[in-house]
Amino acid sequence: MDDLYGTRIRAYFDRNAAQVDYLTLPGSEENKTIERVLEVARRLNDIGTNRLSTPPIVIGGGVVADVVGLAASLYRRGIPFVRVPTTLLAQVDVSVAAKTGVNYDGYRNRLGTYSPPPRTLIDRSFLATVSARQLRNGMGEIFKMALIKDLRLFELLEEHGKALIEARFQDSTLGAGGVSGAVADEVIARAIVGMAEELETNLWEKKLQRPVDYGHSFSPLIEMRALPELLHGEAVTMDCVFSALIAANRGMISGADLDRIITVARKMGLAPSHPLFCDVDLVMEGLTDTVRHRDGRQNLPMLTAIGEVCFLNDVTELEIEQACKGMASLLNSRDSRLSPYSEDGR
Repeated sequence: MDDLYGTRIRAYFDRNAAQVDYLTLPGSEENKTIERVLEVARRLNDIGTNRLSTPPIVIGGGVVADVVGLAASLYRRGIPFVRVPTTLLAQVDVSVAAKTGVNYDGYRNRLGTYSPPPRTLIDRSFLATVSARQLRNGMGEIFKMALIKDLRLFELLEEHGKALIEARFQDSTLGAGGVSGAVADEVIARAIVGMAEELETNLWEKKLQRPVDYGHSFSPLIEMRALPELLHGEAVTMDCVFSALIAANRGMISGADLDRIITVARKMGLAPSHPLFCDVDLVMEGLTDTVRHRDGRQNLPMLTAIGEVCFLNDVTELEIEQACKGMASLLNSRDSRLSPYSEDGR
């Protein structure tokens, strides 16, 4: 990030005669730790950060936003901060969330706070320098939002998802495979607005039946065990497919809808399966931890159609085994995925 935009960012603040102290942080998931939070807090202390008038501005992806957000929420019991998300995942997911957090003791976001920033600035021109794999990573969260509440968004991904990634969400000349900036704007806007609509009535998560938890029921532990192989949005996509398998096996969605879901994921270059999603014991361990997080209930968002969900609290180990078998079948299919871990996916 600093290599790409550091000079321009510093020039911007210089032109505006702003006195700024800079700190560059690594943005990989392995660096989403309490040690990084303390590093930020130490810098805030060293430069003499004011209570309200000198908020930290975090320019970067979701990991950096979470680290700086947690530090800001703890420093002087909470100071304001500004988010400028530069990855697709950060723009459509982290930008809306009130939560901050870091990984701890092998679990994702185990330490964190609720601390929404007073301002978030989104500019999709940043996406021009984001890798194809990281764009697909962000698409995983957009895919989730489409599945839980927005058939129109799903149809946009179905028709334009691959082209949006190829164009890096930038305006392009329409033609063979071309996609307009209006489509990019609509996809990002629908994902953000949809997330905001879901969160605004339950910002502090007092209600634990949350549609936006779709794709986050089985994947958090698997994502941590797979590090650094899986990115967050990749794991979320697989969780979406895993949950869709449970729904299809129960007859809650049709086989045609299940095939459509898997096809759209593949078209966007998102793998529908991974060997760890075939491990019944590990998936059950992940579900057990999710139940603790949801205060003793499964509260599993489950599709009843593309764009609609209900909640289940009676999913059995047998159903998990059946879904794991389905994931194994997808993994072994000749055309199951364009691997996001290959050179083509970087």
